Amino acid sequence: MNDAGHQPAGSQSHDPNFPERFIEFMRTGWRDVALDAAPRTEAPNHAKRRADLSAAFPGETLVIPSGVDKVRSNDTHHPFRPGTEHVWLTGEHDPDAVLLMRPTEGGHEATLYLRPRSPRDTDEFFRDINYGELWIGRRHTLAEKATELQLNTAHLDDLAAALDECAPGHTRVLRGFDPSVDAQVRTAGNERDVELARVLSELRLVKDAWELEQLRDAIDATVRGFEDAARVLPSDRPVSERLIEGVFGLRARHDGNAVAYGSIVGSGAHAAILHWMRNDGRTNPGELLLMDMGVENRHLYSADLTRTVPVSGTFSPLQRQVYDIVHRSQQAGIDIIRPGTPVDDVRQACMRVLAEGLADLGILPVSVEEAMAKDATLYRRWTLHGFGHMLGLDVHDCASARKEKYREGTLEAGYVLTVEPGLYFQPEDELVPAELRGIGVRIEDDVLVTPTGAEVLSSGLPRGADEVEAWLAAQRDAGPRLP
Repeated sequence: MNDAGHQPAGSQSHDPNFPERFIEFMRTGWRDVALDAAPRTEAPNHAKRRADLSAAFPGETLVIPSGVDKVRSNDTHHPFRPGTEHVWLTGEHDPDAVLLMRPTEGGHEATLYLRPRSPRDTDEFFRDINYGELWIGRRHTLAEKATELQLNTAHLDDLAAALDECAPGHTRVLRGFDPSVDAQVRTAGNERDVELARVLSELRLVKDAWELEQLRDAIDATVRGFEDAARVLPSDRPVSERLIEGVFGLRARHDGNAVAYGSIVGSGAHAAILHWMRNDGRTNPGELLLMDMGVENRHLYSADLTRTVPVSGTFSPLQRQVYDIVHRSQQAGIDIIRPGTPVDDVRQACMRVLAEGLADLGILPVSVEEAMAKDATLYRRWTLHGFGHMLGLDVHDCASARKEKYREGTLEAGYVLTVEPGLYFQPEDELVPAELRGIGVRIEDDVLVTPTGAEVLSSGLPRGADEVEAWLAAQRDAGPRLP
């Protein structure tokens, strides 16, 4: 097996033994067709990002791989998703590609090393099930890719020699994406590579106008996916959670690239399990259904939304009381979002409303102030996660940023984050009344920090209890639809 996890062509027990006459026949009679390549409209955005990265590391060689295919089982692979930083810098989506930025007098010279289309002077195009064009489709030539990305390209076969020239004390590698690159390139200490990952995360915190277009696209598709799910959710009989997951997945695959993460579809007590992803339960009239789902669009930008709906169509008084607490908590966080607001202030605003709501429900064993104290935080028994996270190419975006720029930092215009408070009462929790056990509510929206405040990018989905009931009824009246 090679570094990319592929079996060599012809090595599997089910591979055919082609007779020489057939092989000779396959080598003849093929017409060469060029792709109509044109520069992508977003190419200048990627060039600016490379320039920003170059300015952060003058005089140093930078190596950013896209990643390799990963085996799912035997000779089948997981769908490939390129590394976020590589996509952000190049727009390239193929596996095995490596961006090499060499220092020059004026900054850096960037070259993308990649695997070009199958040549016709070898048998790869019809014999190699991993890369052959008759198996996986036409790939770009180096020239075609260079035109589209507006970036110098070179053959992947030349990468090893280029990496051999990298000086350890002046090279940084984004590690963990390509084992062969990690093994070949030595650097002067792990801290240097960690700093590269950190700087890339922090450069990505502020989204440019093109990125915001992609996020709006992903969010709009997600709203349509929630509508699709509501239209197949009956009010009077159970259906599988996986029906909801599958219907949303159809929308994600049709309108985008895929789901942005494993969909969480939790009915009844499953809604109280924060990362319920088995989705093997069934909806029940009278219970709540929590749906945490997002579309990854075709440029790999992610949405992340959660809605909790009453399966019957109407919240019970107790369900509504819990839902309203969570809704007030979310609104309190959104209300204070603006440039200069400490991220922790948003968290505190959300959590205080949750703690006050728990007190109103008679659950808190101490006062709100004591429950909120840093050495206690007792309210978190019923809301383990934070208030939200950054959003972009990754659903939990910019994860390598310093805490001083993220969790302990302040918001800036152009940040996009989720606001997603929740309350979860486990069926086994003897500290809550029996009628609350098994109720879970989360409301999550995607929010842009504007120069003057906040814009809820996902406002196409209603949030208030009355509006949710009306929306659910409207979707059911409209009935199922094809994408």
